[in-house]
Amino acid sequence: MPAALLLPAMLLDAALGEPGWLWQRAAHPAVLMGRAVGWLDRTLNMGQRRRLKGVVATGVLVIGAGVIGAAIAAVPDAGLLEVLAAAILLAQRSLVDHVRAVADALRLSVADGRLMVARIVGRDTAPLDGPGVARAAIESAAENLSDGVVAPAFWFLIGGLPGMLIYKAVNTADSMIGHRTPRHEAFGWAAARLDDVLNWVPARLTAALIAITHGHFDAAPILRDGPLHRSPNAGWPEAAMAVVLDVALSGPRSYHGQYKDYPWVWPEGRRDPGPADIDAACAALWRTWAGLVAIVALVTLF
Repeated sequence: MPAALLLPAMLLDAALGEPGWLWQRAAHPAVLMGRAVGWLDRTLNMGQRRRLKGVVATGVLVIGAGVIGAAIAAVPDAGLLEVLAAAILLAQRSLVDHVRAVADALRLSVADGRLMVARIVGRDTAPLDGPGVARAAIESAAENLSDGVVAPAFWFLIGGLPGMLIYKAVNTADSMIGHRTPRHEAFGWAAARLDDVLNWVPARLTAALIAITHGHFDAAPILRDGPLHRSPNAGWPEAAMAVVLDVALSGPRSYHGQYKDYPWVWPEGRRDPGPADIDAACAALWRTWAGLVAIVALVTLF
């Protein structure tokens, strides 16, 4: 039963995170997925019919990830390898560590905060003031809680390790080639659209978990602001996080030197977040994770 394997994997990930000693000696699965996406990009993303080639590339990733996951699951070891693989593919502990590092850096100086938050966000960080750094870190926490924890867990429950690996492969492809740039708008179309589909339920589940575990049962603000985000999915966990922290998120920012006047999420919230609000976001990550663990435990029992 997938839930019986997912529960120890979640606990193992939370306890150990990403052991540096291991990944200094071996390539992380996410790195291997990135290499595969990069090879497909270099090999197929040229000439005519780039959208069709992108569909083929995405299909190769999905089939390859599914086959590898099924092969691991077929090993007669009472699920040990599946638990270890799932723990590696989950990112709860590492997400909290990366977000908390931004708070620690911001306490030193805005410049240190910018350097640290640049490791986890894609926007231009040079123009950010202190609240901008904090806002970026909180948004990254909310979005990556969905992408890095809830969605992989959801797809493990649905499809076991093959389901989780397929999700992670597609999500990696979206992060690398799913951008609307001259090179990738056509080739990355399939990866981006499939990622949107695979994240549709988990993003909304994440928003519900954030809100419910913090005692917020009024869905109206989340339903109002979740769809305002430029992403069809990222706005939902961000809206929930904004409400529980009472901090306005999203809003204007710059990408690649171009200013974007995005709408605010939870505009009623404070617009001057700081390190303490990042700490509160980290606490929210753990509380939401605990809620997800409880759900998985219940599924295991019943």
